[in-house]
Amino acid sequence: MPTTAPSLTAKEIATQPDRWRQAAAVLPACTAVLPRKGERVAVVGCGTSWFMAQAYAALRESGGHGVTDAFAASEFPYARDYDRVLAISRSGTTTEVLGVLNRLKGATTTGAITADPATPVMRVADSVAVLDFADEESVVQTRFATTALALLRAHLESEDALPVGVRSVVQTARDAELALSAPLAAEVCGAEQFTFLGAGWTYGLALEAGLKMREAAGAWTEAYPAMEHRHGPISITAPGRVVWMFGALPHGLAGDIARVGGTLVAGSQDTADGLDPLADLVRAQRLAVTIAEARGYDPDRPRNLTRSVVLENSGV
Repeated sequence: MPTTAPSLTAKEIATQPDRWRQAAAVLPACTAVLPRKGERVAVVGCGTSWFMAQAYAALRESGGHGVTDAFAASEFPYARDYDRVLAISRSGTTTEVLGVLNRLKGATTTGAITADPATPVMRVADSVAVLDFADEESVVQTRFATTALALLRAHLESEDALPVGVRSVVQTARDAELALSAPLAAEVCGAEQFTFLGAGWTYGLALEAGLKMREAAGAWTEAYPAMEHRHGPISITAPGRVVWMFGALPHGLAGDIARVGGTLVAGSQDTADGLDPLADLVRAQRLAVTIAEARGYDPDRPRNLTRSVVLENSGV
């Protein structure tokens, strides 16, 4: 029988371990863009890039590098003072991101991480790191976003500023290779609803996993800080529904989920054999593609989405 060729999205997901290693290798050429220890920093992005910004902000601050905030670019608080503002933008054309960089030009040091050197972000940011080797053809972001976070993690690692228990980029790439080969459980692939949980830096990953499931598969997904699950979200957990935890599982949560009949996925770093949470995100990306294809959707061309959001007459 003929087999269906993998989607672009699936192919790009599979390249992530190598792209993360490459990000760590190019770090010396990117240091001008990246925050210095002690700087007060804000990181901005839209959609997936915003969620990677949240993950990095939590890692940087908890690693003792300085105050680090993350904002959706459209919600940037201009009244606050920062030593540096870093933007993450795959396309380099996103209206809200360019608006922030333009408004801060000449007043605050700015940098950007992008995939395309032929876009406006090259002109409006003070310095730019171009990860063109991680660019994507698909609308749905996977490898660029995680590679940007890998670069930022490698920078913290190089300055001994990763929080205790967070693995090196090289180790995480090895974990991602395991995540690419591990089978997805049938009860997870057949679930009707998904709640993704995280704590600290992994909350950004939970938000991103939820977004991937909505974008690619049109799935009913929620995402919360892990300890918030008991404060309302548990009301929708039931048989045939999944709770997926990124990072260490809070005490008692497994029992709570079991009591209401939910399926728990807790594959990341509860033990020495667990996956790094960023590698575990690869499994969630694969799940989004699997469910999209099972529902007859094209994961490369999600409904109502374009590769970049460029607004007309936006005033930014």
